[in-house]
Amino acid sequence: MAKIPHRLYLTEEQMPKQWYNLRADMKEQPDPLIHPGTHEPLPEQALYPIFCDKLAHQEMDSTTRYFDIPAPVLDMYQMYRPSPLCRAYNLEKALDTPAKIYYKFEGNNTSGSHKLNSAIAQAYYAKEQGLKGLTTETGAGQWGTALSEACAYFGLDLKVFMVKVSYEQKPYRKAVMQTFGADVTPSPSNTTEAGRAILAADPHSNGSLGCAISEAVELATKTEGYRYVLGSVLNQVLLHQSIIGLESKQAMELLDEYPDIVIGCAGGGSNLGGLIAPFMQDKLTGKADPRIIAVEPASCPSFTRGKYAYDFCDTGHVTPLARMYTLGNGFMPASNHAGGLRYHGMSPMLSKLYHDGYMEAVSAKQTDVFAAAVQFAKVETILPAPESAHAIRGAIDEALRCKESGEAKTILFGLTGTGYFDMAAYQAYHDGTMQNHIPTDAELEKGFATLPQLG
Repeated sequence: MAKIPHRLYLTEEQMPKQWYNLRADMKEQPDPLIHPGTHEPLPEQALYPIFCDKLAHQEMDSTTRYFDIPAPVLDMYQMYRPSPLCRAYNLEKALDTPAKIYYKFEGNNTSGSHKLNSAIAQAYYAKEQGLKGLTTETGAGQWGTALSEACAYFGLDLKVFMVKVSYEQKPYRKAVMQTFGADVTPSPSNTTEAGRAILAADPHSNGSLGCAISEAVELATKTEGYRYVLGSVLNQVLLHQSIIGLESKQAMELLDEYPDIVIGCAGGGSNLGGLIAPFMQDKLTGKADPRIIAVEPASCPSFTRGKYAYDFCDTGHVTPLARMYTLGNGFMPASNHAGGLRYHGMSPMLSKLYHDGYMEAVSAKQTDVFAAAVQFAKVETILPAPESAHAIRGAIDEALRCKESGEAKTILFGLTGTGYFDMAAYQAYHDGTMQNHIPTDAELEKGFATLPQLG
């Protein structure tokens, strides 16, 4: 048998033409979004003032298995997709493992991450609806960068609230967003009621994704011709990101391979949900039984130490309530370098799957994550983003277990993006100044105390 290539690219003709809606195959649906005042389930129309109409429909649709990808979205996808499925031969050799390690690399675009897959779709639907512009939040900056690219392409205005600590740690991310025409504000800010309230309570707040979401939603609902878009967590985002998993599965089929283990980093859930979608479909329908593992930061452990409860999706309490694994909307994560994984909650869809036992979750300390990133970079020549390195950590750990057991398992993980804007973090790791903050039970209780009491 011929050696499997280091990188396999599908052709443009082979690229999926539909997104896959995982909810259509779930035996039990996630609990519905509910109104924060009445606690009644929200109808689709209640989301129209916040989201584009078609995105609101995708958010609520749990029966349509496949959605056609609009032609203008496919056109832009083809500027950087299909993305490669890579065999990590050098990493396998360095680990001396019998495991076969594959990774799906999503960093071959200017945003440097998978985020562009949903940004293009959301900007397209806004343009189709005749809107003037969009508002959003961003943590590490990948989502803000991706959305600024998409908005520039479709001729839309964009206002971004960037988590303050990331705004200060990664000034060049701001510069990239501004290059594409976005207006970038550090959050919490004095420009919104939500931001002013947060600063009044803590004038030195480093911010969080929950804070930035509050500001972005407030601005969108108060500005004519604007809607809010989100880069993770939502059902619509996981739908768009399913192209990652669909391409991965198709490429592995061409190689006559199937993963025993699928691993993704977990913050809000967009890349994880996208990567695992078709493999979880096989699991739900009984066609196969891969292990699916989420790897999250020990500093923001939503899955591994959170509560499965209804919570606000933002700190300012302007969003609907979602049932998810959460640390509480008031949880303020440490200022670690995995900025894209600092959200207090997890996708309701993934939370339900985890709660029902279809997937596993582990947490990793920051220094262990960067040790994996450096090891991977040395042998595979790609500098990974800190977020992506959580999945690398998980893949290395599983490959080493294979070494101990002698099992030749096939591992697939998501390499969600590159780390070229994260050199301060890499420098801190090399200098030995990087800190591991793991919240105490008392710190977590402060976050849990902010959970709404629903009776």
